[in-house]
Order: sequence, then C-alpha cells, then structure tokens
Amino acid sequence: MALARVGLVLGLEVSRLARNNADWHRLIDLAGLTDTLIGDADGIYHPALFNDRLLLGLKGTMSEAELHVLRARLNGGIRNKAKRGELRRGLPTGFIWGEADGEVLFHPDEAVVTAIRTMFARFAETGSARRVWLWFRDQALKLPLQMHAHAEIRWVDASYHAVHQVLANPVYAGAYVYGKTRTEQTLDATGAHPRAAARRMAGAHQGSPSRLH
Repeated sequence: MALARVGLVLGLEVSRLARNNADWHRLIDLAGLTDTLIGDADGIYHPALFNDRLLLGLKGTMSEAELHVLRARLNGGIRNKAKRGELRRGLPTGFIWGEADGEVLFHPDEAVVTAIRTMFARFAETGSARRVWLWFRDQALKLPLQMHAHAEIRWVDASYHAVHQVLANPVYAGAYVYGKTRTEQTLDATGAHPRAAARRMAGAHQGSPSRLH
C-alpha cells in the first residue's frame, strides 16, 4: 500500500485490519495518501474523502470499544472467581491440586516436601534468606524446581533468588492470593516502550493451602 501498488483492500470487517484505533487511523492515512480504497460488507470507502474517512474512523472506534468491553467482562469474571477462591492458578513447588474444588495437597514426592520444609526450618533458625542459601550451598543440597503444574520436577543448585522466592511466597503461609504483579509501560531514550513488571502484594484471601512451615 505504501508503494501505491494496491488499489483496494477488502475485508469482512475492515476495522479488524488493525489491533487498536491508533493503528487503524495510520492505515486510513496511508490509504488516503495512496488513493487506496477500503471495502467491506457495507460498501466501498475512499479514505481521502471526508465522509468516508469519518465513517471508517467510527468503525475503528466502535471496534476498539467492543474489544474493551469484552476484555473488561473477562477480567471481571476472573476477579470474581478469585474472590470466591475458585480460580485455579499454578501452585508453587511442593503443592498440587486435588480432585475436589479448592483442595490442595502436598506433592507425592516426599523429597520435594522435605526440601521445602528444610528451607523454612533453616529460616526459622537464622532469620535470613541469605544464610539459608549459604547453608544449602555448603551442604551441596539441591532445590526442587517445577516450571508449571504438568512439568516434571527438576533438581537444581540452590540460588539466593530461588530461596527468596520460596520464603516470600504467601501460598506457603496458607494464604490464597491473586494479583501479585502488574505491568507498567515506560519510554526509554529512543522512545520505545519496554515493559517493566513491578511486583506488588495484593490483598490476601484466606484459602485452603496448608502450611509447610
């Protein structure tokens, strides 16, 4: 289209050609500059003409609003389910979901549970995540790692980050928590949009996970 080699763009719903309203208007501007027509089931539009451009802009706005409503309903349903404690998310290493609703069980591998319990026992004695990490390293003990619920347990060398993650996880304290992270968008020196995830603790709801320590 930018090379003026396209005469007509057809689609069942032309506003779906862009993911958001800003991109849609850039497409309209480009089509208007190159005299490219845009057509859908409702008709043929010339973006260089004011009336056609106005109608295409309204189509894009309505499409973006529709996506916003659908996303809001989906997120609202997830939050309501989390408030009731019925939302199943990934459990930390040492726990598995049971058959009943909300049932959380210890991992069937006793070595996995023992490693986690040992970590909390050492933390209760020393009060320092760093000392726990150093103790595991001095004892040449490995930590269980599970990437997701259906992945196999892998035993890895203890790192401070892994130890701190376990000790700071509210699930091990018997709390049901949802919404621990958020995504913030910032601009760097070049004007790009790198995403930086900032962790935050949300309100904890009492749930079913048993205490490991």
